[in-house]
Parts: sequence; C-alpha cells; structure tokens
Amino acid sequence: MVKPNAQLAELDPVWDRITREAKDAIKDEPLLGGLVHSTILHHPSMERALAYRIAMKLASDEMSGQILREICDEAISADPSIVDATRADVVAIYDRDPACHRFLQPLLYFKGFQAVQVYRIGHWLWNEGRRDLAYFFQMRSSEVFGVDIHPAAKIGKGIMIDHAHSIVVGETAVVGDNVSMLHSVTLGGTGKEEEDRHPKIGDGVLIGAGAKVLGNIEVGHCSRIAAGSVVLQPVPPCTTVAGVPAKIVGEAGCDQPALRMDQILGM
Repeated sequence: MVKPNAQLAELDPVWDRITREAKDAIKDEPLLGGLVHSTILHHPSMERALAYRIAMKLASDEMSGQILREICDEAISADPSIVDATRADVVAIYDRDPACHRFLQPLLYFKGFQAVQVYRIGHWLWNEGRRDLAYFFQMRSSEVFGVDIHPAAKIGKGIMIDHAHSIVVGETAVVGDNVSMLHSVTLGGTGKEEEDRHPKIGDGVLIGAGAKVLGNIEVGHCSRIAAGSVVLQPVPPCTTVAGVPAKIVGEAGCDQPALRMDQILGM
C-alpha cells in the first residue's frame, strides 16, 4: 500500500523537480550535502519540507525548531491551500526572476519566498484566533528576513518579492494573485486610523523598488508602480504611475506587467 505522503510526492511535479535538482546540487557541491539532505531529501513531500525549512529559519532560544515545526505541520495539514500557494510562488519566481535557475533555489536561499511562506503560517494562526503566536511568527520573520508582513493581511498566490529587504505590508492590506514587488516596498497607512487603512493591490500588479503605497486605496489589476514612487491616490487598472506623489504617466506597457517585469517607462 502506498503511504499518503509518498503518493502525494509522486503526484507533485514541483516537488519532484525540486528533489531531482537537489540530487544534482549535491553532485556539484558536496559540501552542501547536509543542508540539502536535511531541507529537501529527508522529506517525503513539499508539505513536510516546507514545515521543516520554516522551523529551522525561525528557531531561536525563545522557541525551538521542534515546536515551530509542529505548528507548521498543524497549519499545513489543516489548510492545504497554504502549500498550493507555495508551489505557485516557486513557479512564479522561477518564471520571473532571471537569477532563479532552479526550483530549489527559493526554498533553500531566497528570503522573499521564505518570508511569504512564514506569513502564510502566521495568517492561518491569526484566522484561528491564535493572535499572539501569529505575532511571534511576524516578529521572527522581521528579525530573520527583514520582511514585516502583518499576519492579518491577505495575500494571494504566485507572489514574487525580489531581494525582499525592508518589505512592509500592513494589517488591512490586500495583495492579489500573481503580484511582483521589489525591495523596500511599503504597503502602509497614512496616520493613526484604526480601521481599514491599507492598500488593496489587484492581480498582476508590478511594484518597483522603494515604492510606497499608502492608505486605503485600490491599485487596479495589471498596473505598474514605478520605483521610488509614493502612491496616495487610487490607480486605475492597466496603467503606469510614477513620481512623488505618483501620477499616471501612461498605460502599463503590456497585459501582464508582473510577469514581464518590465520597469522601463516609455518616453
């Protein structure tokens, strides 16, 4: 009889590719054998490997890796959509990031990917009413990765956060599917409002490095926000905004800017 985890692994093309790449990586660099085995090859499925990787990255004297792993296993078992989104994130990064040449790279090395997966566990905890534990995951992600995503925020799948240094996503922010953003992006508020106060980012949006999107405003689907912009007003779908404060400077340039990653503004 096939064990459930083994059967899942056989039917998971993303995980199958990661394990094949892991074996090749050890052949190319034997000194990474311990890391690759413990993170990938010792596990029967993406679910188990992800729980282990998150736990090892967040472990500290304050909470052991074993406890963190049990928390992650519980969340992933209760909500399979967590790892469905993880798989979509892996593929998104591979497709969009020219520095990503293998599926295993995000899981092993990319802190933007890892921080988003930590957020997904924290979001599950938040929705389960385990608010203090969710805050703990947020705190450790900020300390380890320099990425501060509130566990109450709502983030879709197929997310790429490139470089990921100094990313901030506020409590009532919403990020759609297939969104790409670069380092130092803030999805924040404009003051001390206590209700719905953060941006709503549509599907397929590209947010350039250092952009600040502030307030309860909508950024329409498949739009572009130029690097360094400060966005204080709603952004229509399929447009490009730039400047401080940001203004519409043209169309988005293509139908899927988050996938194309084209940040050059037409003159």
